[in-house]
Amino acid sequence: MKILIADDELRLRKVVALHLKKAGFAVLEAGNGRQALEIAKEQKPDVIVLDIMMPEMDGLEACAAIKADAELSGTPIILLTAMAEAGDIEKGNAAGAEYYLTKPFSPRELIDKINSNFKS
Repeated sequence: MKILIADDELRLRKVVALHLKKAGFAVLEAGNGRQALEIAKEQKPDVIVLDIMMPEMDGLEACAAIKADAELSGTPIILLTAMAEAGDIEKGNAAGAEYYLTKPFSPRELIDKINSNFKS
């Protein structure tokens, strides 16, 4: 299973990628929403994990663009963000995200969410 993780915080992205790799996933990485959209179009990941607050294109914009793309619209998206207000979660749902996890989080929680909901 191929997972794309997009977060502008390099250290956090590397930690999450390490945990996902240890769990047996192939990992793709992006530093912003625009990169995430480009990589998603090229690589067709099975799941996409997006931070919301990123430069160039934020995670909500990237999520909406992915869901609007005919080839990518069925790709599950998990928003992983520090934005935890009810309105933020509503915006994430409106953009098309399947799940919303707030930081700080447990990498195990993310892996369990992927395994229980998206692994065939």
